[in-house]
Amino acid sequence: MPRMRTHPGEYLLEEYLKPLKLSARQLADALDVPHNRISDIVRERRGVTADTALRLGRYFGTTAQFWINLQAAYDLANAQAAIDLSKITPREIPEAASA
Repeated sequence: MPRMRTHPGEYLLEEYLKPLKLSARQLADALDVPHNRISDIVRERRGVTADTALRLGRYFGTTAQFWINLQAAYDLANAQAAIDLSKITPREIPEAASA
C-alpha cells in the first residue's frame, strides 16, 4: 500500500497557522475568502483550489505551485490507494510516437 501523503490543510495548520499563532478566520480575512474555506481546508474537508493556492502563495511568500503540488500529491496518493492498477496492461508505444 502506498504511503499516504499529508493533506495540505494539515500542512497549513502545522507549518503556518500554529507557528504564526494565526487562526483560520484571521487567515481567511487576510486572503479575502469566506471563513469556511480555510477552516474546511484545515479540517481536511476540502482541497486547495488554484484560487486558494494563488492567495496562500501571495500571503505566505511561497508559490501557488507549491500549494497545488501538495494537493496533487495528496490526491494521487489517495487515488493510487483506491485503484488496482495491476489490472491495466501497459501499452507499448513506438519510439516515433513518444518523441
